[in-house]
Amino acid sequence: MTDLAYLGIVEASKLFTSKELSPVELCQTLLKRIDRLDPKYHAFIRTTPELAIDAARTAEAEFSAGRIAGPMQGIPFGLKDIIDLAGIATTCHSKLFTDLIADADADVTARLKAAGGVPMGKLSTHEFALGGPSYDLPWPPAVNPWGGAHFPGGSSSGSGVAVTSGMLPAALGTDTGGSVRNPASMCSIVGMKATYGRVSRRGVFPLSYSMDHVGPMTRNVADNAALLQVLAGHDVDDPASANVEVPDFSAELESGIKGLKIGHVRHFYDGDLEAHPEMAKAVDEAAETLRQLGAEVREVQLPSLQDFTDCNRIILGSEAYAIHRHWLRDRPEDYAQSTRQRMLNGANISAADYIDALRWRSRLIAETDAVMAELDCVITASSLDPAARLDDAESLERSYPRQCRQPFNVTGQPAIAIPAGFSSDGLPLSIQIVGHAWHEARVYRVAAAYEQATNWTAQHPPGLD
Repeated sequence: MTDLAYLGIVEASKLFTSKELSPVELCQTLLKRIDRLDPKYHAFIRTTPELAIDAARTAEAEFSAGRIAGPMQGIPFGLKDIIDLAGIATTCHSKLFTDLIADADADVTARLKAAGGVPMGKLSTHEFALGGPSYDLPWPPAVNPWGGAHFPGGSSSGSGVAVTSGMLPAALGTDTGGSVRNPASMCSIVGMKATYGRVSRRGVFPLSYSMDHVGPMTRNVADNAALLQVLAGHDVDDPASANVEVPDFSAELESGIKGLKIGHVRHFYDGDLEAHPEMAKAVDEAAETLRQLGAEVREVQLPSLQDFTDCNRIILGSEAYAIHRHWLRDRPEDYAQSTRQRMLNGANISAADYIDALRWRSRLIAETDAVMAELDCVITASSLDPAARLDDAESLERSYPRQCRQPFNVTGQPAIAIPAGFSSDGLPLSIQIVGHAWHEARVYRVAAAYEQATNWTAQHPPGLD
């Protein structure tokens, strides 16, 4: 079971094709693992075993007939529970939507199903992708297997937990202020926020229309690129979806990084804010590793982290409040306390403040583009601290602004979080790699080179088997 639990997308696809492994066998093995582990780690809102077994049997029949749609055929996946799966409730981890049944698949769900993916269930989140780990909701918050009592990051918490614990090889999260990359950082997995507009959000409950992204979460870089390949593409029913060519995201994975120009945004975590010493050391060492692999790495200066954070906060707060204002008026008691307070903060942002923030955003994008004009990508921190304990409310609250992910929701650039080792307490450390718009393949190239040089993504939480 352990070997199958940590089998990746690319590996499993090869075994399916050679008929050394059955999609049904993998599906059944992971369903048993979920039954055993999830009562402690709370990754799932609900599993969908009937749908999963049916999809696995269909995939098996396709392999037997020699029909292979791609690397996701027969691969189990999970959906953050703000993403629609037809016939299943999309709860948003909230009392408000407990019985809200999706009448159609989200675009990303439909793409995965069409590619032969196996839907295993809906994954826990912060309420409406905004609140925090809350105990005043119908489902408990997810728990990080690294440490066993720690925050797994949010808001795509269940997605991070399911992937790192070997319950799933792949999951989808969403990212508006870092919510794919945060659990990737806290759970020692790989999480990509592709360019804004690269992946459709149709059928995904919105938080901030102008900054929401859907992103793939996997245990290694090659799997992440393979999953994004299925998700990406134009959707005429998502106004933000871009009609741009979808390249081969895996094309540069084995190219190495010799001669690439990489900016090191050190001031985010050693100046604008001060990272935990072990996290800062991990990012600095990662920059040195990239230099040793042949890249030209130099420190660069972007606009201040605080500028990006404030701009993100105003836009997100305004747009989230606009979406929720009717429920906040009519059913305020059905929100978790932490969610309700965060939502209500948006009521105090004026229209003038919102318009000013949109103009500010344009300036921040232009300034960032100017710095990156002669670079292939930049490296910086993702989180500034290792995971806090779930029972340490003060440290948890402090952790939310202590991150470097929001700048790239403001700019819309592709950004990936990948493992970078472990703290002295055995908690994951991470780095973030950011590229030019529409150049995800280059980001994956740098991430793959770092992964191959360090092998951090091969590590799994102890004590689960």
